[in-house]
Amino acid sequence: MTSAAPAATRTWDLLSAHKYQLAETINLRKLLSETDRFSSMSHTIEGILFDFSKHLATAETLPLLLNLAKDANVEKVRDQMFAGEKVNSTEQRAVLHTALRRPRGSSLMVEGEDVMVYIHDVLDRMIAFSQAVIDGTLTGYTGKPITDVVNIGIGGSDLGPRFVTEALQNYNTRLRVHFISNVDGAVMTRMLASCDPETTLFIVASKTFTTAETMLNARVARDWLLQKTGDAGAIKRHFAALSTNTKAVAEFGIGTDMTFPFRDWVGGRYSLWSAIGLSIMLAIGPDHFEKLLAGAYAMDRHFQTAPLEKNVPVLMAVLGIWYRNFWDYPAHFLLPYDDRLQHISKYVQQMDMESNGKGVCKDGSTVTHNTAPLIFGEPGTDSQHSFMQMVHQGTTPIPIDLIACARPHHNLSENHRSLLTNFLAQSRALAIGQTLEEAKGDPFRVFTGNRPSTSILMPEMSPFHLGILLAAYEHKVFVQGVIWNVNSFDQPGVELGKAIATEIGAQFEAGTVNKSLDTSTAGLLAFINA
Repeated sequence: MTSAAPAATRTWDLLSAHKYQLAETINLRKLLSETDRFSSMSHTIEGILFDFSKHLATAETLPLLLNLAKDANVEKVRDQMFAGEKVNSTEQRAVLHTALRRPRGSSLMVEGEDVMVYIHDVLDRMIAFSQAVIDGTLTGYTGKPITDVVNIGIGGSDLGPRFVTEALQNYNTRLRVHFISNVDGAVMTRMLASCDPETTLFIVASKTFTTAETMLNARVARDWLLQKTGDAGAIKRHFAALSTNTKAVAEFGIGTDMTFPFRDWVGGRYSLWSAIGLSIMLAIGPDHFEKLLAGAYAMDRHFQTAPLEKNVPVLMAVLGIWYRNFWDYPAHFLLPYDDRLQHISKYVQQMDMESNGKGVCKDGSTVTHNTAPLIFGEPGTDSQHSFMQMVHQGTTPIPIDLIACARPHHNLSENHRSLLTNFLAQSRALAIGQTLEEAKGDPFRVFTGNRPSTSILMPEMSPFHLGILLAAYEHKVFVQGVIWNVNSFDQPGVELGKAIATEIGAQFEAGTVNKSLDTSTAGLLAFINA
């Protein structure tokens, strides 16, 4: 870190001095012996417990950190986002994924339009369509009920729906829902080999209907269906589109009755709540999808109304900044002690690293402070036999979120008790460590402790509670972006890679190497073409 965060110089300096003092004196083992520490540093929202008591923080720390949010006008920018103002400054767009969760009967006027009318019209169409597929009244071209759904998308059109569908597997309908994102032909080959053309529904999820990887896989699926059926009319019965580009959708062969739109104020990594969530709705049913929305809305209301000192996403955000900018910790781990959440780190990776992994401030100046950490994670008990050695004893501490459910969806009580025992043991071990005396004089078993973690305990894995959890991470990322003064809602790095891939793809197809390429890329391409 070479300079203060934008709009927070005085607070930043105070925090730097505070951190310098704490680094020499803080002792989590001692702090955790205080009787009121847990009660004062944990918060419950709709049954989900967020415990911040095992962080490197004293009574002076959080007020200073919260001043970062105040200095950056987080509450004002938050209200602008919820009101539909164009907080996506580089693309001059509103950011309204939160509107997708608002209940029926509410109103939100944006540029003279009540967007809630549009949102619930699309939602009602999704519900009617999903119910017809699930109950078998909407069939394939031969009249057989749909049995398998294949979502073809990438990035936000894949990660969110894939993760949520897996997390809520205990609420599955009769449909088998699959996901294709990788352009590797081996993946599509395996998928199609297991599909029946008479009973498979393909969902092509692409806002622009031009995403290269998605459209390539969609064309492969369409060609496969035509080859198997010999009937071009089958496309209209076996393909649905989630897109705003109705012209391109029609040219592909998909009818308007199978097309579900969304607006450009829905960012890809925040889109599972929109039409992009159609695969989720088919997997868990419309009622459970609406409970997912309701959970996210509950967190939205908390984020909008709770004071900063009790506002869970704000606390998550400023503690993350505390470690990223003042302790210089480069990473943040997510450890779910629930196998259904095994891919939460992949989902949050995109949300966090694509949103705030920026090197340019909103005013166009160069960022001179650390921004997004590396997000990583695996299921808890597996990770204990993998990378947790480094987390406990490595030279660079890594803050961790440990996530568990108090109640399982199975009857193996001993397994669940073991899972929760490990969940509790890991956060305690990270915090208090082990002294030389406790290690019986063995220096190899000494652990310094003071390794920070947040414990998140859900009552159960339900659509409602999952919605709360995911919205909390969304708002955490938003708050950090505001404090770092970056636009969390664009992704120019993604777009640069796509542009270069198009340029190289043309040369690849022509079998030539353009001299304008750098020598390394030209050499690699020549080797492939040889």
